[in-house]
Amino acid sequence: MLKQNTLAASFSLQGKGLHSGLNIQATFNPAPENHGYKIKRVDLPDQPVIDAVAENVVNTQRGTVIGKNNVQISTIEHALAALYAMGVDNCLMEVNAPEFPILDGSARYYVEEIQKVGLQEQNAAKDFYIVKHKVEVKDEETGASIMLLPDDHFCVNTLISFDSPVLNNQFATMNNVDEFPTEIAASRTFVFVREIEMLLQNNLIKGGDLDNAIVIYDQKVSQEALDKLADMMQLPHQNIQELGYINHKPLVFDNEPARHKLLDVIGDMALIGKPIKGRVIATRPGHSINAKLARIIRKQIKLNDVQAPVYDPNAEPIMDINRIRELLPHRYPFLLVDKIIELGKNYIVGVKNITSNEPFFQGHFPQEPVMPGVLQVEAMAQTGGLLVLNTVDEPERYSTYFMKIDGVKFRQKVVPGDTLILRLELLAPIRRGISTMKGYVFVGDKLVSEAEFMAQIIKNK
Repeated sequence: MLKQNTLAASFSLQGKGLHSGLNIQATFNPAPENHGYKIKRVDLPDQPVIDAVAENVVNTQRGTVIGKNNVQISTIEHALAALYAMGVDNCLMEVNAPEFPILDGSARYYVEEIQKVGLQEQNAAKDFYIVKHKVEVKDEETGASIMLLPDDHFCVNTLISFDSPVLNNQFATMNNVDEFPTEIAASRTFVFVREIEMLLQNNLIKGGDLDNAIVIYDQKVSQEALDKLADMMQLPHQNIQELGYINHKPLVFDNEPARHKLLDVIGDMALIGKPIKGRVIATRPGHSINAKLARIIRKQIKLNDVQAPVYDPNAEPIMDINRIRELLPHRYPFLLVDKIIELGKNYIVGVKNITSNEPFFQGHFPQEPVMPGVLQVEAMAQTGGLLVLNTVDEPERYSTYFMKIDGVKFRQKVVPGDTLILRLELLAPIRRGISTMKGYVFVGDKLVSEAEFMAQIIKNK
């Protein structure tokens, strides 16, 4: 079972801001389990803390902007991309300005510092968002689209397209996050010369120069106009005769702009708040459409406290019915778990197949067969009992007795032909033989019932 990670130590980075040009310091600190990504404005008197999640995105022009209570942080996507791709689940970022330092316009320095300090494994299990169905967002006006597709790990395909003789169509692919440090992180942001005046007038690239961005000259302008732009950016004049890239440093990759757009997609997907198992396919992506997809996923996550487990009926069970019979005293017609498909330190997933031959359907109800809710609770309790028994030596010598059931909710009918997926997780460590658990029952992706349990394990055999 994969565990959550935080930084093993703090690190700081210092540089100019893209929007303000001010000298900025950002410090990245270890954070406790289930903390997520939070940003603290240490330059403000009350030092407000902002959750870096999609629903807090208030402006997506030239860099993701997080806002809450009129407190904003911009240009965070490069830092989030590095944290996400390097496997950091929990981090507190302290910033002394309304934005992050632009550095060289990439995520390279963030990655290098994370590699130096290392990661610390935490006790909580990684809580993945598992993509089970296609989710797509389109912008018909711009032709941009971004979609999530099922996959067994996180990967990204990006295609960019511009009406430009210098930068037309490019694509980039990251098949595994292990490729991020060497293949993606060093890719810098880019800007067209024809855009610079408008951006400067809107105070969007005050800190930009030829060291922290790829500048693309794709439409000839007069030397006078170029000199004016250079003066606005406080740069030396350049006599540019040919269309192409204007840089102090050569391109890191032939398709560096496409790779940087892929980097931005990763940073924006980090706003979902969970690592993803799925493939992102982004066509002409931008922060606006990326954040829109992230908000849709966040909404789905908030509607369900926990995502339905993945059930592969072809996979070998962790416990079959014979092993379950050895551990539980229940027998027909009251044994309500058929097999266990996942078993971790703090959670368990079981399966119960519901057929028309279940004895309770004879009276509940003959003309409209519905599984009694109390038996769904019993199925959860039996599955939770197996989780508790897994924590002791010689589990065959113990029994589990339930002492309290709270917060029971029934959301949907269970009928013949349904397959129940039962997930139980410990709410706290087991102490003196007493455990507390949260149980969920799913049919497919839909949550049909849930409850909280308190149980006692007793050696009595």
